[in-house]
Amino acid sequence: MRLPYVPNPPPTDTPEDADILARVQARRAPGDLLPLDLALLHSPPVADGWNSFLGAIRTRTSLSAIVRELVICRVAVLNGALFEWEHHAPLLREGGLSEEAMRAIGDSDVDISQSVQQKVFSREEGAVLKYTDAMTKTVRVAEDIFQEVREHFSDREVVEITATAAAYNCVSRFLVALDVGEKNH
Repeated sequence: MRLPYVPNPPPTDTPEDADILARVQARRAPGDLLPLDLALLHSPPVADGWNSFLGAIRTRTSLSAIVRELVICRVAVLNGALFEWEHHAPLLREGGLSEEAMRAIGDSDVDISQSVQQKVFSREEGAVLKYTDAMTKTVRVAEDIFQEVREHFSDREVVEITATAAAYNCVSRFLVALDVGEKNH
């Protein structure tokens, strides 16, 4: 970590900060605060907003666990966020993704279209991965990639896939910039 983590648990100076800490701890329960939390809690208001937003992305969308974790893991790989990968790859495996597919996701240079043709990924998974790659690598999504996602997902799901990719690009950039988890070099 490029900054020292706050103590675990961090001291709070105000009732508002104590409430924020309690919300972050409740989201992590029954586990402990993560290094990410111990970095974010340098700024309780930022930690509070992050906790609320990422909590909604992780637990309140209509996306399947596989779709959500495909997006998160692919962003982690493309941005070199090892802490993020280590926390989310097991969830993708638990969801039933094959080891061949896990290796493909872990390869930033993999040809997703070819992997779909070889049945490593379903057409739906391939669409999600191509969309995530575009959002992460170039920000702009080509119309053909967008239409491919629309073929497989409702408007709500398209918004949720987009928000998940955007949110985890934010997470990965925070993790890598501050070297949270001390694994990014």
